[in-house]
Amino acid sequence: MGFLAVNNIKMEIKILGTGCPKCKTLEEITRKVIRENGIDASITKVEDIIEIMKFNIMTTPALVINGKVVAKGRIPSVDEIKQFLTR
Repeated sequence: MGFLAVNNIKMEIKILGTGCPKCKTLEEITRKVIRENGIDASITKVEDIIEIMKFNIMTTPALVINGKVVAKGRIPSVDEIKQFLTR
């Protein structure tokens, strides 16, 4: 199952992190991949630790696509993020 927008429904992406440099880098890379590939998505930055904990995340940053955690505790490469968003 892929994460591409279907029937004009936007993909929902969340970047989980408390504002550390790694979290900011993940957000920047994700925005770049979306922009360069014409992906229809909304990005939300989640910095509230209570909200982050709802995803069972103990290490940040984390990338969530349509409610599913696809990466946590590290910054995925540009190619990995592209794969997450287009498979």
